[in-house]
Amino acid sequence: MPRSTNPVLPGSNPDPSILRVGDDYYIATSTFEWYPGVRVHHSRDLVHWQTLGGILDEARLLDLAGCPDSGGVWAPSLSYADGLFHLVYSNISAYAGGFSDGPNYVVTAPAITGPWSEPVLLHARGFDASLFHDGEESWLVNLVHDWRPGYGGSAGLEATRYDRATHRLVGTPQRIQLPPKAGWIEGPNLYRRGDWYYLITADGGTSWEHQVTVARSRTLTGPYERDPNSPLLTAKHRPDWPLQKAGHGSLVETADGEWWLAYLVARPIGEHGPCVLGRETALAHVEWTADDWPVVPGGLPPLAGEATPPADDLDDFDADQLSPQWSTLRRLPDPSWLSLTERPSHLRIRGGRSPQSLVGPSLVARRVTEPKATFEADVDFRPTAFQQLAGVTAYYNTRNWHFLYLTADDHGDRVLRVATRDQGRLVVHPETVGVPGIEPVRLRLRFDDAELTCWYATTTEWLRIGPALDATVVSDEHVVEFDGDQIRSLGFTGAFAGLWVWDLTGHGHPADFDRSAYTVDV
Repeated sequence: MPRSTNPVLPGSNPDPSILRVGDDYYIATSTFEWYPGVRVHHSRDLVHWQTLGGILDEARLLDLAGCPDSGGVWAPSLSYADGLFHLVYSNISAYAGGFSDGPNYVVTAPAITGPWSEPVLLHARGFDASLFHDGEESWLVNLVHDWRPGYGGSAGLEATRYDRATHRLVGTPQRIQLPPKAGWIEGPNLYRRGDWYYLITADGGTSWEHQVTVARSRTLTGPYERDPNSPLLTAKHRPDWPLQKAGHGSLVETADGEWWLAYLVARPIGEHGPCVLGRETALAHVEWTADDWPVVPGGLPPLAGEATPPADDLDDFDADQLSPQWSTLRRLPDPSWLSLTERPSHLRIRGGRSPQSLVGPSLVARRVTEPKATFEADVDFRPTAFQQLAGVTAYYNTRNWHFLYLTADDHGDRVLRVATRDQGRLVVHPETVGVPGIEPVRLRLRFDDAELTCWYATTTEWLRIGPALDATVVSDEHVVEFDGDQIRSLGFTGAFAGLWVWDLTGHGHPADFDRSAYTVDV
C-alpha cells in the first residue's frame, strides 16, 4: 500500500477515529463548536481522502447553542458491528474551573451517510469515550473525570458493558487496572489481537509532550502492562521535527493484514512556535515485534511518501446546500439566517449577534489548511448603520479573530475597515477606505506563516488595507487562557477563514456572497 505524505487531513481535523468496512476507510474527527458535528473522511487507499461532511447535521442530533469556545464535540469514536455504524460523541458544555460537563451519546446508521438514529444518552462520567466490539460483547471505555481539588482531574479509565440490541449501557462500570504510574491518560481505544487486549491511549497532555502509548493485558479490564518500548509514537524529544504534538491514536487493519495508526499532529511556525493550522490528522505504518508489540518504525511521525497536492477550492454557490468544506458556528445552516436560493448563485447570510455571543452568530467558514494561503469572496452588502457589518474573517474563537468588513460610517456612507480581537482586547485599525456606490466589493485575506494581510478590489486591481496583522492571534497556543491555575479557555480548533455578517440591531440585515475562493500558495 502506498505511503502518504502527512498530514493526510490538513487543517483542523483532530482526534481521528479510523475504521475500515470492507474496502472503505473512514476517519471521524472532532468539530467542537462547529456544525455539522463530527466530520467524516473517506478513502480507498489511505492516501487520497474525500471529506464527506458531518454526521451531526440536525438539531435532534446536536445542540451547540451556548457551548464554550473549544467545547462542543470532543473525540468522536466510529465503529461498526451488526451491520451498523456506531458513533459515540460527547457535547462539552463546560470545562473551565476544574469541571467537565460532557454527556456522551451514541447514534447508529446502516450507512455512513445515514439515516442516523435518535441519540441515546450513555453517561456524563468522563470524556473521550470509545466503543470496543469484542465478538458478541461490546464495551464503552472512557476517562473518568474527577472535579475534586487535589485529585488531578482524572480517576483513570473505566469500561462498561454496552448492549448493542438496545444501544444502552448495562451493569456497573469497571475500573481498568492501568500500569503503575500511568498518570493522566486519555483518548482510550481498545483492540484485540490474538490473546491480547491492547489499550492505545493519549499521554502527556495535548501539547509538545503529547504521545501515543500502548499497554496490553490478557483480560479486558487488566491489569495492563506497559510496552517496554513505549511510547508508540511521539515528537516530544525532537522539537525540530516538522510534525509536533503527535498523539491521540487509533488503529486499523487493512484487508491485507497491514496495520496503520491514525493520530493527530500540528505544524508549528518554528520550534515549538504557534500552530495556526490547529491539530491535523496523520498516518503511520505499524509493524509487530516477535513478542507481539506494535511498533512505529523510528517512533516519529513519518514525513515522506506519496504527496497529494494541496487542494484549491472555488465555490460559486450554485448548489442548493453548502459544500462539505464549509462549517457554521454554533447553529445549523437553516433558512432563518442562511439561504442559497433566495438569490441564485449567491450565499445570502443574514446578520447575526455580536462576536461575543455564544448564541446566534452568522458565520460560515472553512478550515485553513496550509501556512501560505489566500481566502477571498465577492461581497454585496449595503449597510444602513454602523451596527451592520459584513466581510471576511480569520477566526479562532469569540476572543481571537481578524475581520475585514464593510459597514456604514456615521454619515451613512459605505466604508471598509479592519478590526482585531486579541485575547478579548478589541482594536479597530485606523485606516478607513470609502467604497461609494452599491457595487459588490472583492475582499481577500492572505495568510503567510505568522503574517496576515487584508486586500480589497472594486475593479481588477487589488489594494492593501490596514497593517500587516499577526496571524498567530488565531493559533492554538495564543488563545489558551487561565484564571490562576484554572483553565479559562482552551485552544483546540485551529484557524478558520470565513464569511461573517453582524447586525447588532437584531433585524438580520443580509449580505450576499459570490465566488468564494480558497487558494494554497506553493
